[in-house]
Amino acid sequence: MPIKEPITMLPIKTAASGFYKGFTKDVTVTAKILVGALIIWAIAFPDQAASVLGSINGFILASFSYWYVYAMAFFVVLCFLLALWPSAGRMRLGLETDRPEFSNFSWFSMMFGAGIGIGMLTFATAEPMYHWASNPSTIMGQTEGSTAGNVRSAYVWSFTHWGLAAWASYAIVGLALGFFSYRRGLPLTIRSALTPIFGAKLSGPIGHTVDVVAVVATVLGVAQTLGFGVEQFVSGLVRIGFGDWLQVTAADGSVSSSTTGIVVALVVIMGASTLSALSGVGKGIKWLSNINMGLSFFILAFFLAFGSTFFGLQALFVGIWDYLASIPGNILTVWSADGTEQGDALADWQGGWTIFYWAWWIAFAPFVGVFLARISKGRTIREYVLGR
Repeated sequence: MPIKEPITMLPIKTAASGFYKGFTKDVTVTAKILVGALIIWAIAFPDQAASVLGSINGFILASFSYWYVYAMAFFVVLCFLLALWPSAGRMRLGLETDRPEFSNFSWFSMMFGAGIGIGMLTFATAEPMYHWASNPSTIMGQTEGSTAGNVRSAYVWSFTHWGLAAWASYAIVGLALGFFSYRRGLPLTIRSALTPIFGAKLSGPIGHTVDVVAVVATVLGVAQTLGFGVEQFVSGLVRIGFGDWLQVTAADGSVSSSTTGIVVALVVIMGASTLSALSGVGKGIKWLSNINMGLSFFILAFFLAFGSTFFGLQALFVGIWDYLASIPGNILTVWSADGTEQGDALADWQGGWTIFYWAWWIAFAPFVGVFLARISKGRTIREYVLGR
């Protein structure tokens, strides 16, 4: 059987004029209809939508937990192999004469902002506190919740959810897109990464379907992240004295963002995002990411200067050491409900935390992967995977 030559052209029909000029109209319109239908359904029948989506979510977490766990473990191992393998690590995402478009600082800042920036700031304190009260170590009786002895395991699980696995899921998608786009000359779209499987068929309905699924997954992933960001933004405005009118207090005493607060946050966040996107990656997005990274370093420096410096540094380094030592077990273990109190509790915990995060990262990977590929042209695979 003759060896097939790698595909170096994947013609995709785009609109030549009109509102959708430059876009694949079939993909764009279909994605809009699907997302619009979901939004209308959620607004018109919120209880029904919450119940149905919750049931689907529960089914996925219960039925595909093994798939999520082993897929993420595979992504981590593959990233390390590609970075450490000499011939693969030296390969550039582009021609051998291509060089990076952005400085290391701007490149890293954009990766941080697009990947885990907003979530990291939201959950950097909250998640360790949750795990301090309860995590697999407390469920199995190895430590006692909300005690000094449970601090280390709380950090281990926080690092597990926000560490190498999260980056690996993004990196693999971006690497595949960058390779086929910059070294094979294919379009910078999700379908291009599947050309070894489907070949030229991706120019038609199969490719359109892949891109539609990627767009819908991206919108839902962004909506989830934006929801967390809005709550954080509103809480921050209230904290610095912009008024309690941004929040409402329920009968049970719980506090949440008011409708006005949500609208204000959405206008500011989406407005800044839209302006930065319209100005291009090399201008608005780069400078917004640089500012974001600068503010993050300022917050870190402020904490080190005026907070519990020794405890913070000790928790950081001990947490990283414990995390690295626990990686094989934490990313390969799958707990299944076995009818026992401990087994069911472990399965529920993993489904609500670890599997939820793995699904979140994977859903967000198409968007982040495309962006990472866009800003990483000219870098070697080793530089790309290691972020340096």
